[in-house]
Amino acid sequence: MAESAAPSVVTDDMRAQLGVEGPETVSEVTTTGCRLFARAVGHGDAIFFDAEAARARGYRDVVAPPGFLGTPVYRPNAERAERAEGPPGEGIKIPYKRILNGGTTYEYFEPICAGDVITSRGKVTEYQERTGSIGPMLIVYRETTYRRADDTVVAKVYGNIIHY
Repeated sequence: MAESAAPSVVTDDMRAQLGVEGPETVSEVTTTGCRLFARAVGHGDAIFFDAEAARARGYRDVVAPPGFLGTPVYRPNAERAERAEGPPGEGIKIPYKRILNGGTTYEYFEPICAGDVITSRGKVTEYQERTGSIGPMLIVYRETTYRRADDTVVAKVYGNIIHY
């Protein structure tokens, strides 16, 4: 007799969240933030540190280094429910106890510079179930879109989390 496939852990509630954008996050891109991030990850190009060097190369101001999309603005007086709203897919019931970052990819459309205010919204785009060498796993794919204040899409981030 053939062995039957394990039942799916993807629930109707999880499927209902596919493509639904989560709450908006507002982030500020500051000169100090750009410099700190660039220094921390080892970027040495002057455009990440010096406004004059950045302008000489055609940028508006100090350039945000790859991977830096600003610092979220903390609002301590926001309504508690608003602060408690998590990213898309948060709160779903997954029966696996361990998680692993499956990777992150950045796609840039416009330069991000000091002085920009960036809003972002993310969504779960896909669930994949697989069986690995240590058993079943669920891979959750997410996409986050980043927009400048003029509504221009400046970047998208694609990532996945492996639950096992």
